Amino acid sequence: MDGSGRLLCALYLATSGGLACTTALEYRGGGPLWAVFLCAAATVVPVIAVVRETLIGELRTAAAGRRRPARSAADEIVREKLEAACCERWWTSLGTAHDTVCPHRVPRSSAA
Repeated sequence: MDGSGRLLCALYLATSGGLACTTALEYRGGGPLWAVFLCAAATVVPVIAVVRETLIGELRTAAAGRRRPARSAADEIVREKLEAACCERWWTSLGTAHDTVCPHRVPRSSAA
């Protein structure tokens, strides 16, 4: 994890600690129960953010250790479209003809 990730994690944990203190004060002060539950739920959100930042840092470290760069989402979409593409005749005829068993083949009509 880089420096900005560590700084974000420290800010998230400080925010979570502040919200935990607010939750305890609200509970001890006899505040409304809904406010106590709201503060308690808000305390969990920064902790989730810390876990997310940690996972992102690990993924970046793993991707940097590879010899080839990780594929982007656009690369994955193109690869998926190419694998789901038409028949071989369609590819070799530059999209003008299909194999007879191709599901994308449109039968030609003789009606004018």
